[in-house]
Amino acid sequence: MQQLQSTASQQQTEATRRSQPLPSPVTLRDRLPVDAALAGQIASHRQTIRNILNGEDSRLLIITGPCSLHDPKSALEYGHKLAELAHRLNDRAFIVMRAYVEKPRTTVGWKGMLYDPHLDGSHDLATGLTVSRHLLLDLARLGLPLATELLHPMAGDYLGDLLSWAAIGARTTESQIHREMVSGLPMPVGFKNGTDGGIDVACDAMGSASHPHSHMGIDDQGRAALLQTAGNPDTHLVLRGGHDGPNYDAQSVTRTVAALQQRGQNPRLIVDCSHANSGKDPLQQPAVLRDLLAQRGEGQQHIAGVMLESHLNDGRQGQEGELAYGVSITDGCLGWEKTCALLEGV
Repeated sequence: MQQLQSTASQQQTEATRRSQPLPSPVTLRDRLPVDAALAGQIASHRQTIRNILNGEDSRLLIITGPCSLHDPKSALEYGHKLAELAHRLNDRAFIVMRAYVEKPRTTVGWKGMLYDPHLDGSHDLATGLTVSRHLLLDLARLGLPLATELLHPMAGDYLGDLLSWAAIGARTTESQIHREMVSGLPMPVGFKNGTDGGIDVACDAMGSASHPHSHMGIDDQGRAALLQTAGNPDTHLVLRGGHDGPNYDAQSVTRTVAALQQRGQNPRLIVDCSHANSGKDPLQQPAVLRDLLAQRGEGQQHIAGVMLESHLNDGRQGQEGELAYGVSITDGCLGWEKTCALLEGV
């Protein structure tokens, strides 16, 4: 009887869940390695971002790029343009490319290049891991610091060595698993305020991630393991607005800085010019950035950085039919010409 129950339970599990093997993190990293020179570059970029967040570097941190990467060719073209702009603006801005290969979904939909690189619902994750790592390597070799949102905790094991900065999104900031993950990451990580616009959850996340943790995870060989982390001293807040509207205005920033200081947390923050701060209209991002620049000009030096959603061309498109080149398939973006003109004024 016990054997029949065990067989029935196994059959039920197989009916609701299927599995396919993936390469281990170390296997993928060995296949697409970061050489010593590139590792040194990434370490230097991470330290520069730390210096900006700690007020030791007065330049503005600018994290800009497509809402999500779906086409390596257009991503690399954008990267070449951004690397040249970053070089020209280096005296007053430190530019990081937004290189998002995962996308959070409110319900269902395309989850990003990592999960569905063919854009056809085939969910070829093994190929997605390879394509994503290869693209991030190519972008990093342009001299660009890279940023992404770490949505699934295991993604960092495959891609984290290529990142100079990472974000935890508004929907996952409350997650204990993500806080534990961040506590073991070697780069600065920004926690976004909650979708309600409040900062309490993000502040709790920053405090939690700054402490050591012991938690379940996978090791480099892909085996289940107990992970013990030292705590991440470089967590900070990202303001992205909320259901009640934007929170980039001077009053909101001043109020947020005071709250962070009262909690004994880093009062220097990043402001996302997109999402609720732009009313989800990508063409409103320049107005947000100009307001933030005016605040800095008036002495508000706690604004350490900004985020922009930008691509080769304006707007967004659906995934039906032939795709237009250089246009986002997720959130709408600001086109390159507008982006370049905007950042030249920083």
